[in-house]
Amino acid sequence: MTDFRAGLRAALSDIGLYSRLFLPKYALRPYQVGPARAIVESVDKGLGRQFAVVFSRQAGKDEMLAQLLAFLLTRYQLRGGGAVLAAPTFRPQAALSRDRLIDRLDNPLTAGTGKTRDGYAVTLGKASARFLSAAPGANARGQTADLLLVANEAQDIQPEIWDAVFDPMAASTNATTLFLGTVWSRDTLLARQMRHFEELEKQDGVRRVWKVGWETVAQDLPAYGDRVRARIEQFGIGHPFIKTEYCLEELDGEGGLFPPGRLALLRGDHERRHQAEPGKRYALLVDVAGEEEGSAGPGSFTDDSRRDSTALTVIELRASSSELRGDRSLPSYRVVDRMAWTGTRHTELHSALVHLARVVWRASVVVVDATGVGAGLTSFLSASLGVRSEGYPAIQVVPFGFTQASKSALGWDLLGLIDSGRLTEYRVDSATGTPEGRLTAIFWDQLRATTYETVPGPGKLLRWQVPSGRGHDDLVMSLALVATLDNVDWRLRTARGRSE
Repeated sequence: MTDFRAGLRAALSDIGLYSRLFLPKYALRPYQVGPARAIVESVDKGLGRQFAVVFSRQAGKDEMLAQLLAFLLTRYQLRGGGAVLAAPTFRPQAALSRDRLIDRLDNPLTAGTGKTRDGYAVTLGKASARFLSAAPGANARGQTADLLLVANEAQDIQPEIWDAVFDPMAASTNATTLFLGTVWSRDTLLARQMRHFEELEKQDGVRRVWKVGWETVAQDLPAYGDRVRARIEQFGIGHPFIKTEYCLEELDGEGGLFPPGRLALLRGDHERRHQAEPGKRYALLVDVAGEEEGSAGPGSFTDDSRRDSTALTVIELRASSSELRGDRSLPSYRVVDRMAWTGTRHTELHSALVHLARVVWRASVVVVDATGVGAGLTSFLSASLGVRSEGYPAIQVVPFGFTQASKSALGWDLLGLIDSGRLTEYRVDSATGTPEGRLTAIFWDQLRATTYETVPGPGKLLRWQVPSGRGHDDLVMSLALVATLDNVDWRLRTARGRSE
């Protein structure tokens, strides 16, 4: 009995030993134990320290948090004490953390003793952990944290809400505070706190920031490293998600969405084409602008800063037969031509696009901006191209509606295609004085002028555009529609084309 009690005291004095003995299925790894021990020390000694813990994606941040809370509730169940956890939303984020804690309390030491109260609190004896929403408008005031105050997914919690509602919960008790999340942009709550803690570290040498990148995790979990390397191969090392979620680098929106390095990746060495080549597959991407009476016709384009143009990008699918059978999941794409029309009536534009899709390019797919004025043109193209006609096979017409969310996703996907090398542009025209050369130059100018910002909060919304006064983004938006082609079943289209 004496040995058992000694062992129990030892287990409850060290979170690493507690995890190995009572939660062996979820035993914490060394990179998780380090910050957990520092946090427990601050709680036990009443030091009131603040910490930032940032792990690469799926590396066990939430598991560490659940076991940390379970350990503290177990240690303080007789003396009492409270922890408060804030998440950007209650469902699913805070509720998932609550449920994970309940599950981890179901261990040989505390099984059956943990209780849920009022849907948002977990109690063990006199100790409790409360899980609250930090969403705007949520009613989270009036709570007190005397053990631990946590901001989980802190990059998605608005700093002003944290400062006004949650930070005061630890003021009277000097409770230890923990910020968890993913590195994102410089203006997030997590980034702000990390910068502050790094300055404090320089002053007193006490470690407050724990950053664990994917390569550290891969040392303990080789399969994790294989998975991340595959993601890097797919999206490219410079893709924002790779930089932030695996390499733990902040985004900087000041340099534009297409910095020189990304533009260099986009530049290809293939020639521009003006019609289909035998045996190759093509898609047309159309960003639709308004029309005007008395336009100059379907071939007209003017570099007029006052007016958007309807922009067309022609894509050549690059995939081996094995890729189209599904041995690899995604093809690559080459831009082989682009055109634009300014003010052209949609009836004339419809005829021009039908001719280009059927006769000139023999396209497999046409993606059309179906937002606003584009809805009618999309409908007409679907009716005309969606059926066999005059010996030409049917062509799949894919409508795309621009919303804040869909444009954000399109932007992220476009960056993934560029950064992974799956999308390349034709060689820049040498004859820049020709209409085609000027159009190409305008396209690259639009890329350079495209700015972006990442919106704080869940969803990682990307706002990207050419600012008013710096031109248009019609050619860029037409190119961005290439990301929709990853959802096309090219094998199905191939089979139908051969049978017809």
